[in-house]
Amino acid sequence: QVQLVESGGGVVQPGNSLRLSCEASGFAPGYMMDDFAFGWFRQAPGKEREGVSCIANNHDLRWHADSVKGRFTISRDNADNVVYLEITNLKPEDPAVYYCAADLFFSTTRCNSPGQDMEHWGKGTLVTVSS
Repeated sequence: QVQLVESGGGVVQPGNSLRLSCEASGFAPGYMMDDFAFGWFRQAPGKEREGVSCIANNHDLRWHADSVKGRFTISRDNADNVVYLEITNLKPEDPAVYYCAADLFFSTTRCNSPGQDMEHWGKGTLVTVSS
């Protein structure tokens, strides 16, 4: 079973930056990192989970939610089995639990959703804003 472990969350002042990481492991025989598309989703208290950024499995196609375009960037390092989310200019509305998800299929509609169609999930990493 694919396992995903997020890290990099913490308390950040508004306007500052941070990088979240998602380490993948447990691929079944015949599968490897670049077989999977990855997405970052977030859920703030009292709100529905929403898609933030996604990256395709075998090419450079990416998707970012309108609310984070120009501030968030998703990337991947298949050799290290890691997916990143670089966050800049953190806004007061960005605090949430950020989840990493993986699936064998990529689509922008799958990303722009609560992510229920994504098969594999991490447990999340918490990002909070401090003043």
